[in-house]
Amino acid sequence: MVMDEAALTRALARITHEIIERNKGAEEICLLGVKRRGIPLAAILAENIRRFEGVDVPLGHLDITLHRDDLTEADKQSTAGACHIPCDIREKTVIIVDDVLYTGRTARAALEAVFAYDRPKAVQLAVLIDRGHRELPFRPDYVGKNVPTSKNEFIAVAVRDIDGENGVYICDAQE
Repeated sequence: MVMDEAALTRALARITHEIIERNKGAEEICLLGVKRRGIPLAAILAENIRRFEGVDVPLGHLDITLHRDDLTEADKQSTAGACHIPCDIREKTVIIVDDVLYTGRTARAALEAVFAYDRPKAVQLAVLIDRGHRELPFRPDYVGKNVPTSKNEFIAVAVRDIDGENGVYICDAQE
């Protein structure tokens, strides 16, 4: 276990404060969670912003399937879902929220999904875990925890809405 529930909660509270500080408030942001575990993490950030600042930020989600570069067109069509962007993002700072940043390919696909919808004022990236091993030049703006890993390991993020618990685990690839 890399992070228990308390550590995960603290990391998300810290990220929330960093988002508010960097953006000089929360009035002009939109949170977009990357399907699957980025969605509940974005919801936690939105709830934290509401509690800390009294601002209800627009909250949506991205399905990046159609923008992935590792699937065939048939795979994309059979597994793609819809994106939900709840506001006009042209004058907003969009914050893409994901569970783990690894090679950068998911971040690239999420960025493409946002720009396929419209052109935001700015885009920022918030991740719970940055595990390194980047193949594309992406650097997150907000990180819950840096967890150096080998390529023979993977990070498993558990969120209550999907897995029944909150926590982060480092596992061997064969597990």
